[in-house]
Amino acid sequence: MSLEPSPSSVAVSPPVAEARTEGSGAPAVGDHERRQLTARAGIVALGTLASRLLGLVRDQVIAATFRLAATDAFFVAFTIPNVFRQLLAEGAVQTAVLPVLEGVKEREGDEAARQTFATLRGLSLLVLSGVTIAGILFAEPLVELFAGGYRSHAGQFERTVLLTRWMFPYIFFMGTAALGVAALNVNRRFKAASFAPALLNVAFIACSVGLPGWLLARGSDSLYALVLAVLLGGALQVVAQWPSLRAIGYLTLPRFDFRQPAVREALRRMGPVLVGLGIYYLDVILARRFLSELAVGSQSYFNWALRLCDFPQGIFIMALQSATLPSLSRLVARGELDEVARTFSYGMRLTLFVAIAATVGFVALAEPITVMLFQHGQFGREQAHQTARALMAQGAGIWLVAAVRQLVSVYYALGETKTPVRVAAIDLCVFLVAAWYLRGPLGHAGVGVAVTAASFVQAGLLWHGLRKRLPTRHGREILGSAVRTLAASAGGAVAALLLLRVVPTTSTLLGRLLPGLLACTVFGVTVLALAWLIGSPEMRGLTRGIARWRRS
Repeated sequence: MSLEPSPSSVAVSPPVAEARTEGSGAPAVGDHERRQLTARAGIVALGTLASRLLGLVRDQVIAATFRLAATDAFFVAFTIPNVFRQLLAEGAVQTAVLPVLEGVKEREGDEAARQTFATLRGLSLLVLSGVTIAGILFAEPLVELFAGGYRSHAGQFERTVLLTRWMFPYIFFMGTAALGVAALNVNRRFKAASFAPALLNVAFIACSVGLPGWLLARGSDSLYALVLAVLLGGALQVVAQWPSLRAIGYLTLPRFDFRQPAVREALRRMGPVLVGLGIYYLDVILARRFLSELAVGSQSYFNWALRLCDFPQGIFIMALQSATLPSLSRLVARGELDEVARTFSYGMRLTLFVAIAATVGFVALAEPITVMLFQHGQFGREQAHQTARALMAQGAGIWLVAAVRQLVSVYYALGETKTPVRVAAIDLCVFLVAAWYLRGPLGHAGVGVAVTAASFVQAGLLWHGLRKRLPTRHGREILGSAVRTLAASAGGAVAALLLLRVVPTTSTLLGRLLPGLLACTVFGVTVLALAWLIGSPEMRGLTRGIARWRRS
């Protein structure tokens, strides 16, 4: 890929940009959006941190309570409605509905935006109701698609079908919540949208601890504790938004007049988005299908690793994306492409600062991390080792997934939906070929390597395509930032690995916890210290953003 000449990375940090445009008109809007970016992301990240920490406890409880065959069935059954949720909720709503709602609010005012939202709510309820009913009725062919290999394990296929039917209403709750998140984000109300997802994990922990024994005593499958947790957690997330939506005037009855131009525009954007995301989620379907044909536990190993990789992504990377998209959409609505480019560059550099460090940390410390977090109860030493293999394979692609998220946000803010669709189709082909050949020699880890390989191709093509749509991509700034972060992360990994040589893992509880805890602490402290010493602008940007958030 080619990188255009551009100023130093320091030149686009918010204080310098503010000085450069002081006294000017329109560019000040872009400076304001960038100054608020890390503060908004901090709010989202704090809520997501609470959710992820509770999610980590949830994963530990599930891993220690249920056997691998049970968690294999649950993860597939939960993945199926989740795929539809991510298509119709987070995917279509955040990338098609949010920019349209932002545009209506910017051009026509708050009341027009409220009316548009009410109509979108009516459309959403109709679609989600239909999808929920269809999912319940067609649960068996869906499980065949996702996990046909389960038919070779006695009772596993039937168990997964039944769990899928019971959990499918989850998509109705989450689709409703996603539309509320769009309204809250457009109105810069990030707190409720950020903290509500933690309620799902609260429900998981409570139900996993309190219900399995009670269900078994009555002759029922203990996995129904997780089914109840899914439905309860989904409903709680909807209810948690109501006070904030009422405060901004968006908690109104749905409307069913779909002739509004804004609604038609949202549907126009949504079509290509759904196609593109559908192609992307074919990766998920194929991954689950490949894993269902491997040894018992493969689904669970892959899922535990995926959850760990989601931890840094959810805490900051997705938080930054959530905060960036409204800013990019506003700047596009004003026609300020120079400011779009600067804001994209700033967001990408902050994203890679976290993502590269997470990538290096997970690859270098996969074994002590999985032993520390999961080796309890039903989850033994071999399970920890297999999960570590999956974590190394998937962790290597964290920085790529982070870059893709930022790149896709720019395309959707610009109203360009065709390129991500084409790139997603190529991504699918790369994944399919790689997974087909690697699952044999590498097992479940081969599927993870295939995901990383496909993400590499996807990120490269999206970056190349952005060249024609922005006046500059600020490539040298982004590359310089990435190199600095990689150097600091490598130093952190070396320090942590040297420590592990003198603090070996033992079979005792303290011997399982201490090496991973110390290694992660040394890694994190060293990375931050080195980043500070080399004068990382991203480090300063994050520090300023946290300070702004604390003052807000």
